[in-house]
Amino acid sequence: MTTDQIILFCLFGGVFGMLLWGRFRYDIVAFCALLLGVVLGVVDTEHAFDGFGHPATLIVALVLIVSAGLMRSGAVFLITRTLVDASRSLGAHITLMGAVGGILSAFMNNVAALALLMPVDIQTARKAGRAPGLSLMPLSFATILGGMATLIGTPPNIIIATIREESLGAPFKMFDFAPVGAIAAIAGLIFVALIGWRLIPTREDAVLKAEDLSHYIAELVVPEDSKQIGKRLAELQETADKSDVVILGLTRNGERLYGQARNATLRAGDALVLEAGPEALDEFRSTLDLSVADTDREARLLADGEGVEIIEVVVAEDSRLMGRTTQAVGLAWRHRSVLLGISRRGRKITSQLRKTPLHAGDILLLLVPRDTTAHVTEWLGVLPLADRGLAVTDQSKVWLAIGLFAGAVAAASFGLIYLPVALGIVVMAYVLTKIIPLSELYTQIEWPVIVLLGSMIPLGAALEDSGGTELIAGALVALTQGWPAWAVLTVLMVVTMTLSDVLNNTATTIVAAPIGIQMAQTLNVSPDPFLMAVAVAASSAILTPIGHKNNTLILGPGGYNFGDYWRMGLPLEIIVVGVSIPAILVFWPL
Repeated sequence: MTTDQIILFCLFGGVFGMLLWGRFRYDIVAFCALLLGVVLGVVDTEHAFDGFGHPATLIVALVLIVSAGLMRSGAVFLITRTLVDASRSLGAHITLMGAVGGILSAFMNNVAALALLMPVDIQTARKAGRAPGLSLMPLSFATILGGMATLIGTPPNIIIATIREESLGAPFKMFDFAPVGAIAAIAGLIFVALIGWRLIPTREDAVLKAEDLSHYIAELVVPEDSKQIGKRLAELQETADKSDVVILGLTRNGERLYGQARNATLRAGDALVLEAGPEALDEFRSTLDLSVADTDREARLLADGEGVEIIEVVVAEDSRLMGRTTQAVGLAWRHRSVLLGISRRGRKITSQLRKTPLHAGDILLLLVPRDTTAHVTEWLGVLPLADRGLAVTDQSKVWLAIGLFAGAVAAASFGLIYLPVALGIVVMAYVLTKIIPLSELYTQIEWPVIVLLGSMIPLGAALEDSGGTELIAGALVALTQGWPAWAVLTVLMVVTMTLSDVLNNTATTIVAAPIGIQMAQTLNVSPDPFLMAVAVAASSAILTPIGHKNNTLILGPGGYNFGDYWRMGLPLEIIVVGVSIPAILVFWPL
């Protein structure tokens, strides 16, 4: 190996190791690796930032904005508004929701598709009195697999299309992925609807009542003029039992009281640490005339006279709350909102709520001024778990939004206009017709993903230019020497799929796609089957909750543990490989 190859392999090894560790966000890791590559001389300084102007990066950013426009215009609600029907059997519900989720994610960002459908799914589970975990994981998998069917459905497809253009002179077109991707998605959906959901562990405490979603760790404060002052904590137990509230402890002057806390005499300012559902918490609070932890903020909210409402939201990976507290982001003074409770499955929260760093998948109970839900959730970067939209829709522009998008897709599919240009025209049309407010144009872009792409693309190009991908491809070819073509493709898919399950699928694709092309050239066959194998494998990140953002988002609301995903994910990945290999050989022959 050359010195450049050794340095690049060390850089990629460091990137993958840091991504697995998860201590730092993926965009920071990738950008640091890019800068280090420039300093070490393995990435050309003049081309160090070419990735930020790369067509793949632009398409991903534009697709995110178009997805937001389709949601804001009410176009997607035409489909989803009729889906809530608790009388359907679980299998029928999963089939319908999965089909809709798969179709939506083929034409819009799959995280956006899940964000739209997850509240619908949870509301249906509430009405049917069943655990949301039985249907949330199938829905997440369906939105992940559905993106494989089109060029814009998932970032790996966009990356592979542009890599093909750079290496072979022409990109994949809009629906070139459909023969293989759609077949794999349909086969996966059939498995999930008929068998897969039965493999999800069921827990007795996970079944929802109509009035309950999740139990929160919350704090209620004894106000200055409370009738509870002077009572022992144990005397509140009867009221707690009636309200279905569990008293976990008492906090005084910011310190948790242990030991004889049940016999402690209540004082003004004491905070009761509780575990309860939203309605139970509110009932207990009103019965004993207690206050929320942020008493000053609650008083101002009520004094405004505008009214307040309680909302439930789930923390996303790219939320401004990730790793931070609500106090640190200024939730109270910026948006006059109060954190009432946190639900984190499998972990006890012992510190004060406002000082508790939040993780992806945490469910928060917030008290917000009435009619500000959309603004607060969008600013925080969280997803609402109630059946409400993130923004006020303008139904009068629904067909305009659909028509503009459909026209752009058709024009790009027939080669009449370059896809990034077509999507750019749609975005500008959405802004000029006020489908998307100008002030929110850039907030719709998931900037960490853009930075990740912009950083990894030059590193991937450097690895290829140095001969690193040729070295890896040669090793895989040597390993599969004498094997039939389908076996070689299977090895490539399994390796790519395994990496995608534990790493970001964008980073995986940038490395795996050039390796696939190099393997094809070594074997003197068409590279297209190998690129398709990488596309399907990179998009099948379904074995762990960290492989794809959608899986992380459902972790809290579904009440899952880390090990629950492989039970349905492993057989599903086997099915995807088993279906995709024959489809690739038929539609993209060697």
